[in-house]
Amino acid sequence: MKQELAAACKSLHLGYVMEAYEAIPFNDRSDYLLGVLQAELQGREMSRIRRLMKKARFPQIKTLEDYDFRAVTFPAHCSRELLMDLVFLERKQNVMMLGKVGTGKTHLATALGVEACRRGHEVRFFRVHDLVATLQEKYQAGTLNRFLRELQKAELLILDEMGFVPFHKDGAELLFHVVSECYEQRSVIVTSNLEFGQWNTVLGDARLTAALVDRLVHHAHVLAFTGESYRLQHALSGVKSS
Repeated sequence: MKQELAAACKSLHLGYVMEAYEAIPFNDRSDYLLGVLQAELQGREMSRIRRLMKKARFPQIKTLEDYDFRAVTFPAHCSRELLMDLVFLERKQNVMMLGKVGTGKTHLATALGVEACRRGHEVRFFRVHDLVATLQEKYQAGTLNRFLRELQKAELLILDEMGFVPFHKDGAELLFHVVSECYEQRSVIVTSNLEFGQWNTVLGDARLTAALVDRLVHHAHVLAFTGESYRLQHALSGVKSS
């Protein structure tokens, strides 16, 4: 009987019933059937979230539940609650996170991306210098358009660490193209240890920098991160306790 049930589930593409059917409590047949179908739906949803998380390529998984917002200063039109509820994503707005190294920008950006995946949104995470290198590589290989079409499927693009590595002119122009394609179509989160006025040192072209910042900041929430590096504080607390 169990083999026949497994074969029937396979034919009907019910991939999670066999894992759950023996453990489902019930009072009558309708209860049991509902429980089986709910187990299948839950299994499919969890599988979809895992696929979205894998496609996002987060360097590590961070969540909003364990994030300390004390270092974050919000603009007047934004709040912790609106940010955590992903209102910016629904409105196709951007989030700019500016502050010193180690103040929690990447953690928060990743946690928002993870939450977006949990809610069924497609996300892509890149360190900016890695994205620029990939764009240049795809351009030289003649596969840039295919890569850009894949990027366009993302509802949220996270660009981490803007400002760590200067770009070649071609790379800066390709990055500008990606940001322009996102403008008012999908949301972008950018983390940077540089103020906007210093981005020219990375992009190398004042006009390109101005155009890039203009597209990112329009419809954006600019968050300021203050305080000392979390990693430095943790390291110092370890030294003091030893």
